[in-house]
Amino acid sequence: MDPRLDPSRRKLLTQGIAAVTAAALPAFSLPARAQQGRPVLKAGDQKGGLRALLEAANGLEGLTYDIQWSEFPAAAPLAEALNAAAVDSGPIGDAPLIFALAAGTRVKAIGANRSDSYGTAVLVRPDSTLKTAADLKGKSIATNRGSIGHYVTLKAITAAGLKPEDVNIRFLAPADAKLALTQGSVDAWATWEPYTALAEVSKHARVLVSGRGLLPGLSYLAATDSAIAAKRPVLQDFLQRVVKAQLWSYRNVDAYSAALARIIGIPPEAAKLQFERRQQKWVAIDAQVVADQQGTADFYRQVGLIKQPLNVKGTFDTGFGVAA
Repeated sequence: MDPRLDPSRRKLLTQGIAAVTAAALPAFSLPARAQQGRPVLKAGDQKGGLRALLEAANGLEGLTYDIQWSEFPAAAPLAEALNAAAVDSGPIGDAPLIFALAAGTRVKAIGANRSDSYGTAVLVRPDSTLKTAADLKGKSIATNRGSIGHYVTLKAITAAGLKPEDVNIRFLAPADAKLALTQGSVDAWATWEPYTALAEVSKHARVLVSGRGLLPGLSYLAATDSAIAAKRPVLQDFLQRVVKAQLWSYRNVDAYSAALARIIGIPPEAAKLQFERRQQKWVAIDAQVVADQQGTADFYRQVGLIKQPLNVKGTFDTGFGVAA
């Protein structure tokens, strides 16, 4: 483990890795039937993520390797699985990637994605009296530790002149956090798409503070150092398929939204809402991407989530192309 993360967080991560390795993966793992002699990519994913996109776009045809999918409810357990080498790669937001790297995870970003950050948001119940981020002082907010929801919470309250200790953050998985909000045991829930759109469409919550203007809207396809060394052509092909599938999705919004809703089990209107407003685009890992990621790392250092400065330049592998 890396000393840049304080002891309590190192302990939490170690426990999380053990839990993922021993228990969580069998529950989420969706193994493909490997053909003898073919490489196997152990692909981590999140709800409504890359697998749904690729399946909707028929982007998995003609593979020369097999994929073993493992789905996780949030970035934190996916990062733990990457750290344990239980998966080779997976989609992860900029803030969770910083948290993982500070914990010593041997992983790099091989592809960068920009999107509108509106759906990464702090939600409250529709009847809540809270109107602005400043109203969160003294209130309880549910989110995943080290997640993009954790990040937008901290960005929102600091932008409003509050300190992290001015709010009570309760670390809960998305399903538990949603339940806590709807039952009134927390005042707010900080989350991301498709959970935000689903909560809005179902009238369970409204957006109090969105990430638009607070976050750079970056997420990544990350891969372990060992997978990059051993499976580079496989990872390059996989990334290229994701890029092409995303281009297809924006040319076929209705068809993709319907397929996404069916695949992940949410209402079509929620699937379309979160998809259209995200406006995702795979981009080159350029100086601006690195600078924005450094800003995220510096902010985490500022609020005490990581204990030492982190230079992010070495956490990117720029040798993977994203040409359509």
